Amino acid sequence: MLNFLRQIQKTIARWWSEFTLQTKLMAVATLVVSLLMSGLTFWAVNVIQEDARLNDTRFGSDLGLLLAANVTPLIGENKKTELAQFSHRFYSSTSSIRYMLYADEEGSIYLGIPFSESEVQTSLTLRRKIHLPDDYAQHTDEPMVRQHLTPDGEVTDVFVPIIYEGVYKGVLAIGTNPNPTVVTSSNLTRDVTIAVFVSIWVMVILGAVFNALTITRPIKELLVGVKNIASGNFKQQVDLPFGGELGELIFSFNEMAEKLERYEEQNIEELTAEKAKLETLVSTIADGAVLLDTSLHVVLVNTTARRFLNWEGLKIEGNNVLYSLPNAIQAEITRPLYRMAKGEMREGGEFRVTLKDPVDRTIRILLTSVLDLTRETVKGVAITIQDITREAELNEAKSQFISNVSHELRTPLFNIKSFIETLHEYGEDLSLEEQREFLETANRETDRLTRLVNDVLDLSKLESCRTYNFEAVDLAQPIEQTLRTCQLNARDKGIELKQEIQPDLPAVVGHYDLLLQVFTNLVGNSLKFTPSGGTVTIRAYLLEKAETNELDQENELFHVSEPTHTVRIEVSDTGIGIPSEDQQAIFDRFFRVENRVHTLEGTGLGLSIVRNIVEKHQSRVHLSSEVGVGTTFWFDIAVFQAVKPVLHTDHLETHTLGELATPLDVTASIVQ
Repeated sequence: MLNFLRQIQKTIARWWSEFTLQTKLMAVATLVVSLLMSGLTFWAVNVIQEDARLNDTRFGSDLGLLLAANVTPLIGENKKTELAQFSHRFYSSTSSIRYMLYADEEGSIYLGIPFSESEVQTSLTLRRKIHLPDDYAQHTDEPMVRQHLTPDGEVTDVFVPIIYEGVYKGVLAIGTNPNPTVVTSSNLTRDVTIAVFVSIWVMVILGAVFNALTITRPIKELLVGVKNIASGNFKQQVDLPFGGELGELIFSFNEMAEKLERYEEQNIEELTAEKAKLETLVSTIADGAVLLDTSLHVVLVNTTARRFLNWEGLKIEGNNVLYSLPNAIQAEITRPLYRMAKGEMREGGEFRVTLKDPVDRTIRILLTSVLDLTRETVKGVAITIQDITREAELNEAKSQFISNVSHELRTPLFNIKSFIETLHEYGEDLSLEEQREFLETANRETDRLTRLVNDVLDLSKLESCRTYNFEAVDLAQPIEQTLRTCQLNARDKGIELKQEIQPDLPAVVGHYDLLLQVFTNLVGNSLKFTPSGGTVTIRAYLLEKAETNELDQENELFHVSEPTHTVRIEVSDTGIGIPSEDQQAIFDRFFRVENRVHTLEGTGLGLSIVRNIVEKHQSRVHLSSEVGVGTTFWFDIAVFQAVKPVLHTDHLETHTLGELATPLDVTASIVQ
């Protein structure tokens, strides 16, 4: 049965779809008119029925008052036999009364017609009380009337209070039948209305069928043609011999199809080229780009975004982006994406997310609404992804540097201030030896503060574009000066300082002050992490040609025909060593091993300064370390050689290392 009804529904829907727009409009207009007429008719019926109900109500109320006036003396004098006889005669004399009930002050029924007293006491035992409002006895000036529907028709109920000599004696309830003439008139009016409604629709259906049989075919042909054009087939033509307005419509349709075909031929290549340019531009930008539609499906994604989001080799286009985003990003942008797609917000904002897979990376995500030309309707959402890992690292390093420098500056300044204030306030009470000790302490703290400031300034200079003049440097001199400077500190800590310099060591290409700072920093660093009884050694020796592969040959400034002679410098100690996990970061700015051990002073700039100076000398600094055994830092520097002419087949040129190593102003060359 259900399938049969569905089949009928489909048949009617297909039949209705074959009608023309004019036929459908006519049918709708006819429906409106017929509904209006039917509504007016039913309204008239309702008015008649409502008037009949009012008449029934008035009739029942008057009848109840008349009956109450006759039975009140009988009830007041408790003459129930006479009351029953009178009620039976009254009930038998009229056909308008359906029932009569008498109840006392408590609402208990003691007489009912056409029910006998025995029936009231048996079958009606459960309903032998009349339930009236609690305040009914206070409102006895007029009867209470209601109407209800029963299986035998509508009944008007009238409840009349019995007042005898001003005392409430109970209630009289009677039920009256409706006026049969009015009921018959209402039914006749309803039947006529239904007949008129059906007749109108029969005529409408016949007219619609006739209209559909005459003009359905051309409308179908035009509909198929429009669908083909919408799908991109502009060669569609409709060839039907119709005149009048329908013929003009078919002619205009064919003309439109021809113009669209010409337009397609002229512009399709240009549109394709522009699209290719746009996709190429998006795919080559440094930032990741993902374009979504309003359903959050991926429309376009470039190579950078695929790399950031680990989408390489995946088919993302057409899928919901939330199903493919990493969990960390999904948790941040799901709610803003939904709100932007619905148009609830235009500015998506900026989000920072840290990704762990495949590598640790901090990215910035920008959400932007894509609007139409009127900038009112949201057509999609653009997601821009930027890798800010380096920026985050620099910010963290800057914060760490500021924290370290602030701490290191505060400590010597506090000590200087404390000792000077003590001398100022209690200087006369101190002995000369105590005063000298306080001044020496303040002087040492001043030197410590000066070294800290100098480290910051030195690193800033080294990382700038400043140029240095390089010349021949005898390594024995800066090494001896470094050992003399650090000797006192080594003696205080019980550490032995050694130097192992190869005899007749040739001069190297370098800057004396910069190399002195390298030795000072490396030796000072070794003394810091070497316990009492340990040894710190500086070595310098000439490498053979076969050993010069440690020179920074990746730098094009030293691409020569033969390996150059170099001098290797090593600073070794027997200290605590450097853990393997710290060896990669030991030369980074602001990194300090004491960050982990929390026992030693420093700014974390010493080894960074060393690395920068060694790189200025076109070399690299290396280390080898073992925890509990010691650490060795080493690097190679080219041997100094005077300017050497280079012959060419077309002309003679003279090169110096300064010309080869621009922007450095070097006045020596490499031994070839």
